[in-house]
This record gives sequence, structure tokens and C-alpha cells, in this order.
Amino acid sequence: MIHITLPWPPSVNGYWRKWRGRMVISVEGRKYREAVIKHIWQQGMVKRYNCNLKVTIEAHRPDNRRRDLDNLLKSTLDSLQHADVFGDDNQIRDLRIYWSPEIGGMLKITIEEMQ
Repeated sequence: MIHITLPWPPSVNGYWRKWRGRMVISVEGRKYREAVIKHIWQQGMVKRYNCNLKVTIEAHRPDNRRRDLDNLLKSTLDSLQHADVFGDDNQIRDLRIYWSPEIGGMLKITIEEMQ
């Protein structure tokens, strides 16, 4: 089991951009991916999972504005995959995300191997 703290991600609406008729990851999305890699290395998380996973995300809003919880998933899971935490996000068999009552502008993530 590992615990990772990540910065607040861009929403799905800010993660993708249309360019030359196709959808690509935005500049904001690419910067977030690099920030995730940096945070993972700073926290000493270097293991790559090759099994089924349970992922729990505790979302700490940056402020009290209303947000859609599901908008946080795509950029976060794609960035963890890009950072080589796991090979593919289809390994996630159990996914839970919830709002923390605390403000903080971060995600606290727990990743566990499933038996």
C-alpha cells in the first residue's frame, strides 16, 4: 500500500483541447503530468504496480466553490499512469473518491494491491 499527496488537478474541461481536428492534452494537462511525476519522486514512490488495484482519493478542495467530484478523475488517473505508478488505469478494479471536509487544494491518494 502506498500513500501519495498530489496537487489539485485540472478538471476534465481544462485537461483536453481540440487541435487540428483532434483532442489532445492541453498545456495545463501536460504541466500537471510533470507535477505528478515530480511529487511522486519527491515522496519516494518508485514502485510500479502490475496487478489489480484499489484506489481511494480524498479530495481537499482549494476553496468552498461548488465542483463536480468526477471531473478530478481523468487527469489524476492518467497522470499516475504516465508517471508509471501502474501500467494502465484498467488495472483499477475498486475506485473511491470523496470530498474531505478540509480545504487544502490537494488529493490524498491510497493505492492498494487487490488479492
